Amino acid sequence: MQRVTIQTVADKAKVSIKTVSRVLNKEGSVRETTRDKVLAIIAELGYEPSPAARALARNSSKIIGLIYDNPSAAYITDVQNGALNACDKNEYSLVIHPCLQEGESLTEDLINLVQRSRLDGLILTPPITDNKLIIQALLDKKIPFACIAPEQTSSNYSSVSCNDSVIGKEITNYLIDSGHEKIGFIIGHADHGAATQRFTGYQEALLAANINISEDFIVQGDFSFESGLKAAERLLNLSDRPTAIFAANDYMAAGTLRAAFSLGIKVPSELAIVGFDDAPVSRQISPSLSTVKQPVSKMAETATNLLIAKIKDPKKSNEHHVFNAELIIREST
Repeated sequence: MQRVTIQTVADKAKVSIKTVSRVLNKEGSVRETTRDKVLAIIAELGYEPSPAARALARNSSKIIGLIYDNPSAAYITDVQNGALNACDKNEYSLVIHPCLQEGESLTEDLINLVQRSRLDGLILTPPITDNKLIIQALLDKKIPFACIAPEQTSSNYSSVSCNDSVIGKEITNYLIDSGHEKIGFIIGHADHGAATQRFTGYQEALLAANINISEDFIVQGDFSFESGLKAAERLLNLSDRPTAIFAANDYMAAGTLRAAFSLGIKVPSELAIVGFDDAPVSRQISPSLSTVKQPVSKMAETATNLLIAKIKDPKKSNEHHVFNAELIIREST
C-alpha cells in the first residue's frame, strides 16, 4: 500500500503543498471551499502529518528553550512549571537547558542550540536576562525571546518582572517598624538585576527613615546557602553587629540562620532574619523564615505566552508585565 503524503493530498485536491499546509495549520488565508475540499480528501485518504513534516511545512518546530543559570532549584522548578503550563495550552514543547553565565562561549553555544534543535525561541531567566552580549546576539540573529526579571526593560523584547524594589523597601520598613536600625543586607548574584532592585529598596527605606547606610552591613552573596553562611558570619562577628539581616533569597537567609545558631545568637529575640522567594526551605527549617512570595510560575507562564504570541505574529508589539510580591511573616522575625 502506497504511503499517503502531503504531496498525495495536494495532487488529489489539485492544489499546492503550501495550500495543504495552510489548511493543516488552520491559517486564515485559504478560501472556505478549498479548505473544505482539502479536509475532505485528508479524511478520505487518512493522511496524518508527522510532527517533523508539519514543522518543516510551517518553518516552525513548536519547541522553545528555557535557559537558566541559577543555584535555586525551587526557583527553577517554579519557572519550569509556569513555562510548561503555557506550552501545553499552546501545543508547544519545552527544552530545559542549564548553562554557566560566566562561560566564555555562552553566546555562541546558545545560538548553536537554537539552530541545532530548531527552537522557535528562548525564555531567558536571571542572571542571563541581563547579559548584554546574549541579548544583542539574539536580536541580531532575529531569534525571538522573552526575559524573566531583567534589571531593565526594552521595547525590543517582551519581559516580566516582580516589583522587587518596592517589596525590598517594604521588607526594610517592616524591620524598621519592628524597632531595628542596624539592618544588614546580603546581596544576591552580582549579575542578577532583580537582586539589585531589592538592594535599591533596602537603601531607599533606610534613607527615608534617616538611618545611616553602613558599608560594613552590606555583604555580597551569590544566592547559595554557603554564600549566605559566609556573609552572615562576617556580619555577626562585627563588634557592632546588625540586629536584623535581610538576605536577597531564602537559601542565603537559611545560611544566616545557621551562622546565628553556630554563634549562639537567638532568632528572633537577638537577630531578625528575612529572606526572599518563599522557597520550601523557608518553611522547613526552624524557626521558619519570614520571606517574600513572588508569583514565579505565573511570571514564567506569562513570559512564555508573550514569546509564543511573538513567534506566531512577529509584528506583534512587545510587552512588559509587572507582578506584585507578598511579604510573609513567620517565626524568624
